[in-house]
Amino acid sequence: MTDTKTEAVLETMEFQTEVRKMLDIVIHSLYTDKEIFLRELISNAADALEKARYLEAAGQAEPSGEALEIHIETDEDNHAVTIRDTGVGMTRDEVIENLGTIAHSGARSFLENLGNRDGSDVNLIGQFGVGFYSAFMVAREVRLTSRSVRAAEPVVWESSGDGTYRLGVAGPQPRGTSIRLTLKEKDREYADPFRIREIIRQYSSFVPFPVFLNGERVNTMEALWKENKNDIGEDRYQEFYKYLAEDYQNPLLYHHFSVDAPLSIQSILFCPGENLEQRGLGKLEGGVRI
Repeated sequence: MTDTKTEAVLETMEFQTEVRKMLDIVIHSLYTDKEIFLRELISNAADALEKARYLEAAGQAEPSGEALEIHIETDEDNHAVTIRDTGVGMTRDEVIENLGTIAHSGARSFLENLGNRDGSDVNLIGQFGVGFYSAFMVAREVRLTSRSVRAAEPVVWESSGDGTYRLGVAGPQPRGTSIRLTLKEKDREYADPFRIREIIRQYSSFVPFPVFLNGERVNTMEALWKENKNDIGEDRYQEFYKYLAEDYQNPLLYHHFSVDAPLSIQSILFCPGENLEQRGLGKLEGGVRI
C-alpha cells in the first residue's frame, strides 16, 4: 500500500549546513554503486520494526494489528519505487531531528571520516547512520510519510535534495513509515521489479523480517549461520550454499563456527566444488553475506 498525497499546505524548512554538504557529496560524487540505496532503506525499515517489537513487548506501545513486515512496490509507469514498513514510525519532531539536523543524522561524523576516500566504500554511508540520504543518489524527489506509535497524526516530508525540505500533516495511514522515490531519468532501472529483486538477493536476503516485493515474499532463506550447528543437517548446508552461490553442485567443504569473546562471531565458510575461473569464466569476486 502506497501513501496518498495530502492536500495540506507544507511548510518549507532548510537542512542544517552539514546535512546540505553531505547531500551534495552523496548526490554528485560519492558512490559508484547506486544500488546500495535499497540496502540502506531496507536496513532502516528493519530497525524500525525491531524498535516496534521491543516497545510492544515492553508494553510501551499498543499492537498495531499489522504484521511486522517490509513492503516494496515498483511503479514502472511513473518511474517510482516505494519502501514501506509497519514499524515504530516517527512524530513531526522526530522527522525534523532525524532527517533535517546534524544531531541525529550523523552527518558531521560522516563528513569528518570521509577524508580522501574516493567513494568506492559502499559501507561508509551506513556506518554513520545517514543511509536514508542514499535515496537521493537515484531519486529526483523523495516523499516520506510516517505515523508514530507515540502520535495519531501522520506526518509528510518531501525533498528534492536541494537544501530544503517540506513538512506537513499527512493523510490517514497505518503505523509505520512509507518512502516513495520518484526516480531520476538515468536511474529508472530501479522501478523494474526484476532489478529490485536482484538487489534484495544480493544485499538483504537475511533481513530478520519478511520482505515483500509487489506482494510476493522475496527473502525466504533463513540466516543459517545464526543457528546451532548441532541442529543443522547436511542437506540444509548444501541447500544454503546453492542458494548463496547460485551453484547446482554441493560445496567441496564448509566450516561453521562461532565465538563469543572478545567479539561475537557467527559464520559459515564454504569452498566451491569447482574453480570456475579455470573454465574461463573470469575472475570471481569473493564476499561475505551479513
